[in-house]
Amino acid sequence: MEYEEMKDACPCQEVHTDLLDRVRAEMPDETSLYEAAELFRLFGDSTRIRILSVLSCAEVCVCDLSQTLNMTPSAISHQLKLLRQGKLVKCRREGKSIFYSLADDHVRTIIRQGLEHVEE
Repeated sequence: MEYEEMKDACPCQEVHTDLLDRVRAEMPDETSLYEAAELFRLFGDSTRIRILSVLSCAEVCVCDLSQTLNMTPSAISHQLKLLRQGKLVKCRREGKSIFYSLADDHVRTIIRQGLEHVEE
């Protein structure tokens, strides 16, 4: 094995049962882990990140998003549907207009921390 392959391998065959017991006790259940993976999948698209970034600044309609991101309203609407289904975005109607905003402060925090992480 080359060094790069070996550095991630454990050279011993000892199982640390006390550590594993603590990890198992603190580990989320499979359903929660699956749902978290689905949540992060939604963040895995640059268009959706751009939309969420705009929405972290202000509540806007599809036309505003379309103009800001230089995308078609249809493309924006498709992504907003996914974000709504993932409970990352909410909407409200005002007359004929529908305004979109982040679902809660958790979403804003995830976006902010993600950007802070990549800008380090």
